[in-house]
Amino acid sequence: MLKLFKEFKPFAISIGVIIALLFLQASAELALPDYMSNIVNVGIQQNGIENAVPEVMKADNMEKVKVFLNTEERDLVDNSYKLINKESLEGNEYEKYLEKYPALEKINLYALDTDSKEDIGNMNSFLSKALFIVDSIEKRGSGNVAPENMKKDPFANFPEGTDPFLVLNNLPREQLDALKLQITEQLSNMPQAIIEQSAINYIKTQYEDLGVDIRKNQSNYILYIGGIMLLIALISMIASIAVGFLSAKASSGLGRNLRYKVFKKVTAFSNGEFDNFSTASLITRSTNDIQQVQMFTVMMLRMVFYAPILGAGGVIRALRTNTSMAWIVAVGVMAILTLVIVLFAIAMPKFKSLQKLVDKVNRVMREALNGMLVIRAFNTQKFEEKKFDNANKDLTKTNLFVSRLMTMMMPTMMLIMNGITLLIIWVGAHEIDKGAIQVGDMMAFMQYTMQIIMSFLMISMISIMLPRASVSAQRISEVLDEKLTVEDPTNPKEFKYDMKGLIEFRNVSFKYPGAEEYVLENISFTAKPGETTAFIGSTGSGKSTLINLIPRFYDVTEGEILLDGIDIRHVRLRDLREKLGYVPQKGILFTGTIESNVKYGKNSNTSHDDILKAIEISQAKEFIDEKEEGIQSEISQGGTNVSGGQRQRLSIARALAKKPEVLIFDDSFSALDFKTDAALRKAINEEIKGRTILIVAQRINTIMNAENIIVLDEGKIVGKGTHKELLKTCSVYKQIALSQLSEEELAI
Repeated sequence: MLKLFKEFKPFAISIGVIIALLFLQASAELALPDYMSNIVNVGIQQNGIENAVPEVMKADNMEKVKVFLNTEERDLVDNSYKLINKESLEGNEYEKYLEKYPALEKINLYALDTDSKEDIGNMNSFLSKALFIVDSIEKRGSGNVAPENMKKDPFANFPEGTDPFLVLNNLPREQLDALKLQITEQLSNMPQAIIEQSAINYIKTQYEDLGVDIRKNQSNYILYIGGIMLLIALISMIASIAVGFLSAKASSGLGRNLRYKVFKKVTAFSNGEFDNFSTASLITRSTNDIQQVQMFTVMMLRMVFYAPILGAGGVIRALRTNTSMAWIVAVGVMAILTLVIVLFAIAMPKFKSLQKLVDKVNRVMREALNGMLVIRAFNTQKFEEKKFDNANKDLTKTNLFVSRLMTMMMPTMMLIMNGITLLIIWVGAHEIDKGAIQVGDMMAFMQYTMQIIMSFLMISMISIMLPRASVSAQRISEVLDEKLTVEDPTNPKEFKYDMKGLIEFRNVSFKYPGAEEYVLENISFTAKPGETTAFIGSTGSGKSTLINLIPRFYDVTEGEILLDGIDIRHVRLRDLREKLGYVPQKGILFTGTIESNVKYGKNSNTSHDDILKAIEISQAKEFIDEKEEGIQSEISQGGTNVSGGQRQRLSIARALAKKPEVLIFDDSFSALDFKTDAALRKAINEEIKGRTILIVAQRINTIMNAENIIVLDEGKIVGKGTHKELLKTCSVYKQIALSQLSEEELAI
């Protein structure tokens, strides 16, 4: 997979934007549990009162609180609160306070006059304790102290009916400090959460005395926090949609680029490279394999970058919420990782074999479709069905095995997640009972834990997809990294304009890549413009191989081939093949019309007259005129809607319409009857002047009028000359000729 990372370069900006959006999305989702916790803790349990720093406080209560503060704490309180009454405030401001706190008309209040979160945080720590003490003292006076707390009451020695605050104000400094120390020691054994809750309950009571509508305050807080949560959820949704859009665009672009590069690379393959890859395999690599990489890319862009951000953020926030339950997160992560590692170890070998099995099914299917006529002729349908069924069953079994593993994974994951949820509730309930945390904190911790586990789950899903995508990426890389044996030269030469179509073979030898024996040995001849050079020999003598060396479908192993006095390896492939008109042994047509196939070589540069002339010379005019739409008649894929002879004639017409300097016919008249063959050769001799014609043939009739006939036997030239000369000097040629024609026809 790493080999394909360079293909992401065109999408670097999109990937950068995706990462930024994922960070925004993760931050938004990580923020939601905190707000949810605030709704439960503050909105529901604390009636919308956020902390133990009251917004307003009665003047007499403020004095009570200050008794339990040190000098520094008093200074901070004095600087953070201001006295509000009719005299100290302007009209409009006073009216606002009066509307909110109706009791202001009768008493003096102190109002919070700072926005500093640091100051509020500092005051919360000591005001909560001071308010708790004041509340406890007031409850003692009202008889609301629990009996078990009476023994610990530092005011137990005060005379009954005495105002404790009056006594405290008149105590000597040493006694007051000793009393404060005793109270502080008692409070140190109490959880901070309980102290804050008690202080907030006291503030709530004071607010009610001031005429504040606590229910309205509570609903306003819940609606406010809920609104923020909705906004955050909206931002997360927009970020998620944008990430989905950009990742789909990037992955589709990657798939498009890979398909283009694979196709472009394959079009540059010589026959040597095609020997390394089957057609079915190349099709699978261009479609299924690239699809696998594309799907993995979408998942990677949406999850691989997102999961670590979510997981790391979840761990930080969970530990900030409560460290005593951190072990639960570790248990959940270890359980998920164990499951993934086990599944990964079992599924990996199967994933690696999947693509090969897809190749096999494609190959069997392609062979069956291409050879359907032979299959029917030999009544081997059952055998082919069994062969396909075996390949199909192997693929189905592997797919089912992998699918079942994946099916098991999700329920097991959910079992682990639900088990972790129950564990958090169990442990969290005990922590709440001890006053260590609040209900909202437990709920937030639960959500953070689920986010952490989900992040590992995402990575797990990616890791399970990775083996198959990795195999696919490797197969794509094999095509893209395949070293071309036939390439354009670094410093190409240009063809000479004063020479056109002169071909020279100089001591050419050739053997296939990896083979030990030579297919052609020491081949030397010259093919001149205006002449026909023919090649004949027994099957396997190397005729087609020799012809295929000219367009550089293979490169020579030894020696050199010259075209117009220049070694063909020293010119651009495009320039070389521009001079050639090639007609393969098997006529190949493309989806389109007869016209589009004939002008395929020159495309738009081929005139209508040239097309008609090429059709006439190739003897294709007769069967084309019989069609209703003439040259606009449709040709199906591979030319399956025309006969073999018609395909060959259209292939010949395509080469003629190009008007090349060199015409190469690789046994291209084999599907023609003798009459059509003779008429075609006559038309070529009459109409095609001044061009080099190379013909590979099996029939003596086809080449007996050639100016130069080369006889091949086991890759070597055993005869060279005209028809009459070879009958006298070459026994191999004479043997072939006598096997096809009588002595009278040969005029021996």
